[in-house]
Amino acid sequence: FAQEEFLELLELLVSRARTYVPSLAAMEEFHLSLSQCVVLRYHWIDPFPKQDLSYFRFFCVADQVKVYTNQNKTRTFIGLEVSAGHFQLLELVSEVDRVLEEFDLPTFYKDPSFHISLAWCVGDLSGKLEGQCLQELQDIVDGFEDSAFLLRVQWEQIRCKSGNKYFSFPLR
Repeated sequence: FAQEEFLELLELLVSRARTYVPSLAAMEEFHLSLSQCVVLRYHWIDPFPKQDLSYFRFFCVADQVKVYTNQNKTRTFIGLEVSAGHFQLLELVSEVDRVLEEFDLPTFYKDPSFHISLAWCVGDLSGKLEGQCLQELQDIVDGFEDSAFLLRVQWEQIRCKSGNKYFSFPLR
């Protein structure tokens, strides 16, 4: 997902947003969450990723700039919200939730806003980033050459990270 053109768009967005919040830092890795962060007990690490997630590959579009905070309001994020592919992501979440329930772990949020975080800062600075800043960022995305192509993502796998281990679930 981090093609050269995407990184150019990211740089434009972060530099504009820094005029409102100078402490903003660009993300180094990009992902879309399908679960809350959960703690896997050591003896679950091997059986957990062997669960069957049988789902088909699909496309989604993430092109709506939005401001988020984490649950305890200690971090603020600028993200690209999914505008197409929401239904398929909800179906994937129900598959992931099924696995989490087998391990008695918390499931995902009831009405998720699927998004890819682009930048973050410490504290709740959403008030400074919403409004005028958010509109300027959306204008950059809407006016960026090839943004329709750039922000269209094909989902081919689900990844699970546990400590320093990564597990991959290919989609059919």
